[in-house]
Amino acid sequence: MRVALLLSILAISVVVLCSPPSWAYRDYFTPEQKTLLDKIQTVRIDAIALTDQGTVDAVPIAELVARRMGELGYTVVGEAGKPHDVVIKVKCEQRKIWEGTTASGGDADLPDAPSRLWKGPACQMTYLLGNMKVKWQKEVRAEVEEAGQAAQSANAGDPGAYAMSKLREALETYEFPLLLAAEWGQPERLLKVLDRSDTPQAKKIKILSLLGEMQADEALPKLRETLKDRDLAKQAIGAMANLGKEGIPLLADIMNTSPHLELQAAAAKGLGQLGGTHGDASVVPQLLAKLEDPKTDWSVLTEVAWALGKIPDKRSIQPLYDLDKKLSAMRDPENVSLRKLKEAVFWAIKQCDTWDQFS
Repeated sequence: MRVALLLSILAISVVVLCSPPSWAYRDYFTPEQKTLLDKIQTVRIDAIALTDQGTVDAVPIAELVARRMGELGYTVVGEAGKPHDVVIKVKCEQRKIWEGTTASGGDADLPDAPSRLWKGPACQMTYLLGNMKVKWQKEVRAEVEEAGQAAQSANAGDPGAYAMSKLREALETYEFPLLLAAEWGQPERLLKVLDRSDTPQAKKIKILSLLGEMQADEALPKLRETLKDRDLAKQAIGAMANLGKEGIPLLADIMNTSPHLELQAAAAKGLGQLGGTHGDASVVPQLLAKLEDPKTDWSVLTEVAWALGKIPDKRSIQPLYDLDKKLSAMRDPENVSLRKLKEAVFWAIKQCDTWDQFS
């Protein structure tokens, strides 16, 4: 039983440690190129639309993309000869013929990455920085897998036109402007959208996630303010967990005082991420106090244990062993919460033990 549990924990560790964040490939840019990305203001849209009958008018697609980029404050030019900072390329097909990227690994595992399996209507989105085609690429798929049958069922006439209409609907809802602003390192544009009262909740959640991925420290004041919104607080905590150590006191306060268990758990997880990323063991005593508090809920306790494992410290070893001994006496195979807590504690002990032996 212990061996199987250890193997499962090791597998989790490999996934956690080996999976790079989606923005990690940004590192291949030179400092000069990063400066160009940060200053992007004027964009040109290069769109093409292909059906089974050949090339069709792509102006509606180009205008849609231009309008949505304009919503984030970008200036869009139509003619290739006019000065522009970047070219956004959009290739929409009734029947996708491009094979996509590798089968797995990196961005290939993201939901909007090009799929080898999808052969239905899809738009491929990339961009050019000068003459360089950047690795960033997204695939926007229509709801229908086969345009011919779908058009016939909907009495929509030409399958090619039907496919393009469905792709325009998908482009209306896909948050590519936010993704590009994040890719280009422009959090100020995201913060402006986040601050607008008419921004839908789902879009705000996406922005908070992107701000965390970008490690945009300038977003911290806005994230502090967002914590007041009960519906966005958990996402704001998740974003703060990727920023600087300035967020540690606030996350510790949330873990200890929030009346909501999911926010306590999210804050504990955030403390583990911050402490581990910055090598800051100052959060260990606060996590241990929560670990040893008999009133701490199991869901919170689980995140506390994971957090302690991310910040290996010899002070954690005995309290973790004590909790493990207590949990070992509890035998309830059907209790999912108990099983998750045992896994977290066991993993944290191994991390702290290993660190103590080799430090």
